[in-house]
Amino acid sequence: MAFDIEMIKSAYANMTERVDKAREIVGKPLTRAEKILYSHLWDGNPSKAFVRGKDYVDFAPDRIACQDATAQMALLQFMQAGKEKVAVPTTVHCDHLIQAKNGAVADLKVANKTSAEVFDFLESVSNKYGIGFWKPGAGIIHQVVLENYAFPGGMMIGTDSHTVNAGGLGMVAIGVGGADAVDVMAGMAWELKFPKLIGIKLTGNISGWTSAKDVILKVAGILTVKGGTGAIIEYFGEGAKNLSCTGKGTICNMGAEVGATTSTFGYDESMERYLRATDRSDIADAANEVKDYLTADSEVYDDPKQYFDEVIEINLDELRPHLNGPFTPDLATPIGELGIKAKENGWPIQVDWGLIGSCTNSSYEDLSRAASIAKQAIEKKIKPKSDFGINPGSEQIRFTAERDGLLQTFEELGATVFTNACGPCIGQWDRSDLKGDEKNTIVHSFNRNFSKRADGNPNTHAFVGSPEMVAAIAISGKLDFDPMNDTLINEDGEEVRLDEPMGIELPTKGFAVEDAGYLAPDEDGSGVEVKVNPTSERLQLLDPFIPMQPEQLQGAKLLIKAFGKCTTDHISMAGPWLRFRGHLDNIANNTFIGAVNAFNKKTNYVKNQLTGEYGGVPDTQRAYKAAGIKSIVVGDHNYGEGSSREHAAMQPRHLGVAAVLVKSFARIHETNLKKQGMLGLTFDNENDYDLIQEDDTFNFVDIADFAQGKQLRLEVVHADGSKNTISVNHTYNESQIGWFKEGSALNVIKRENGA
Repeated sequence: MAFDIEMIKSAYANMTERVDKAREIVGKPLTRAEKILYSHLWDGNPSKAFVRGKDYVDFAPDRIACQDATAQMALLQFMQAGKEKVAVPTTVHCDHLIQAKNGAVADLKVANKTSAEVFDFLESVSNKYGIGFWKPGAGIIHQVVLENYAFPGGMMIGTDSHTVNAGGLGMVAIGVGGADAVDVMAGMAWELKFPKLIGIKLTGNISGWTSAKDVILKVAGILTVKGGTGAIIEYFGEGAKNLSCTGKGTICNMGAEVGATTSTFGYDESMERYLRATDRSDIADAANEVKDYLTADSEVYDDPKQYFDEVIEINLDELRPHLNGPFTPDLATPIGELGIKAKENGWPIQVDWGLIGSCTNSSYEDLSRAASIAKQAIEKKIKPKSDFGINPGSEQIRFTAERDGLLQTFEELGATVFTNACGPCIGQWDRSDLKGDEKNTIVHSFNRNFSKRADGNPNTHAFVGSPEMVAAIAISGKLDFDPMNDTLINEDGEEVRLDEPMGIELPTKGFAVEDAGYLAPDEDGSGVEVKVNPTSERLQLLDPFIPMQPEQLQGAKLLIKAFGKCTTDHISMAGPWLRFRGHLDNIANNTFIGAVNAFNKKTNYVKNQLTGEYGGVPDTQRAYKAAGIKSIVVGDHNYGEGSSREHAAMQPRHLGVAAVLVKSFARIHETNLKKQGMLGLTFDNENDYDLIQEDDTFNFVDIADFAQGKQLRLEVVHADGSKNTISVNHTYNESQIGWFKEGSALNVIKRENGA
C-alpha cells in the first residue's frame, strides 16, 4: 500500500486535463519531461508555452525528501518560517552520519551514540512539523524513496543532488538546496528555470558484463561533468524498456554527474513490476489508467530531433563495460583499455579496495550480480587480492539479501558488510589499511570520485564501475584486469576464468523486512518541544542574514581565486566535517580548505591583505569579517559542481563573502547562492579571469542599479593602483533580486508569514 495513494490519484486526475491543455498551447506533441513539468505548474492549468533555458517557472512539487546531513540546516531554516506543519509530504532519512569501519552492528551502535544529539533533534523536529522520519540504519535516502515514495509522473525535490535517482520510476525528481525545500515546506511555489531537453535513445539490450551502470558511464564520457547543465535528460527507445527499474534508477542517479537538472524514463512494464514487488500495486493500477500520459507522445520518439535540444543514441548491443576516473566521474574508459591508460598516467595498478553499494548501486539486483561473481571466486578457489566493503541500500534489501544468502556469500569471501547507509561514498569511512597520503587505487560502484572524497586521501585514485565489475577487479587485485578476456590463477595453481554475472531483477520470494525503520509523526505535533542546547558544538539556531548595502560592496577583498575544479567538496568538505552540519559557525571552519589557490597552487593557504601574511582561508576570511570588510571569491567553469549542500553557500555568506565570480556555475550551487542573499556572477569575457591578481580590491560600481537582465560593472583595483573595469553577468530575476535586497530568501518567507 502506497504512503500517499490519495495524493497520487489526485495528481493523476489533474494530469490528463493539464497535459491536454499544454499540448494545445505548445502546439506540438510533448516529451515525457514536458508532461510532468506542465502538469505541476503552481498556477494549475497551463496558460503559456515556456521557453526552455530562459523562462523562470513556479512549480508545485508533490513531495520532499531530506537526508540527515542537509536536513539539519533545512529544518533549522524551516523553524523560522512561522509554520505549524509542512505543506507537502516530507521525509527525513538518516544515512550520512554513520561511519563505515567495523561492520553494520558495531558501526550503527557507534553512530547512535556519537550523533544522538543530531538524530534526536531530527526526530523531534520531524514529529513536530508532520515529517516522516527514517531512523539510522533504515537505508540510503534514494533507495528508500524508490521503494516507498517515487511514482510515475510525479515531481519531487530533495536536499541531495542524487534525488534524481527517482527518475528510474518515472518521476521528475530534482536535487535542491535546503532553502528551496523550505519554500515548498512552507506552502510556497518552487522556482526553476524551464529546462532544456536532451533525449537519449537506447537501442538493443545489455548483456554479459555490461550493465545499466555502463550506460551512464558512457553518457558521462560524452556529455562531461557540465554537458547536462540546465537540461533534463529523457531516456527512451526499446533499449530503455529492456532495463530494470532499479537499473533506470542507477542511470538517473548519476545524471547528477553530468550536471543535469534531472533524468527520467517513460512508464513501462519494468516500473509496473517494481511497484507491485514493493507492495504498491495500487499505484501501478492507477498509473495504468493514465499510462499514455506517463510517457512521451509517440511522435516525439519517432522523430526525436524535432522535439529535443540534443539527441544522443547508444546501441546497448555494442556498449562495453567501463570504469570512469580517477578524480572525475566523466573520464570514461572501456574495460580492456584501462591498463594502457593507467601506465601512461602513472595510476597505481594494484587495487586495495572494492566497495559495492551507495545510493547508485545497492539494489537487490545489484547485490545479486556482484554476489554471483563472489560465489564464483569461492567455488573456483580464487582468493581475493583486495578488501571488500558492502553497503546495502535499505533495511528491506539487507533483510531480503540476508534471507537469500547473498550477504553470506560476500562474508565468506571476507567482505565487511557495513550499515545500510552512505558510508565511504560520502567520506564516512574509517579506512585502517592506509595512513597519510599514500598513493593507491580503489574501485567502487558509487557515483563520485573527487579527490579526497572517499577517505580524505588526495592520492587515492578512485574508479567508478558497476557492482559486478568492481567485484571482479577487486578479486583480481588489478586495475587492468579484463574479466571478459583475462584469466586468474587460483589457490591450486590453476588458470581459471570468471563467467558472466547473473542477476535477479526482483527476489523470487518477494521482498521482506521485520522493521523498515520508519516513524510516522504525531497527527498534532504542537506539543512537541524541539530543544537545541545553546552550548552544543553540533547544533546552532540560526540568526537571519543581514542584507548587504551598496556601500559595503565597495573595497571588497579577494579571498581566493580558485584554480581548476572547485566542487562543493572543495568548498565545504564532508567526511569528518559532517558532524558540524547543524552548526553554521563551526562548520564554517572548513570553508574553501580544499580549494586550490591559483597563485601558489596550495590548498588552504591564501594571502591576508590586511597583514600581508599567508594563512588558512577561514582564518583569513574571519579577519576580514572582524574588520567589516566584504570579500569575493573567483572561480573557473562549473563552479559548485557536485553535492546540493547549501553549506557551500551559507558558510561563505556567514563569514562575510559577498560575491562569487566564475566562468560558469553548476545549477544547484548558483541557486543556493541566490537563496542566501549573495551575488552569483559570471565573467562576460572569460579571459578576465586572468586579470584577477592576488592583492585585488573590488568595487561594485553600479550595484545600486541591480536589475533583471542588466549587466553589472566591477572595478578591479590592483596593488599598484592600476585598474580594470569588467562586465559581469547574472541570471537573477526580480524575485531573486528581492532575496538579495532582504538578505536571503528565508527573510522574505519570514516577512510574508509574519514570523
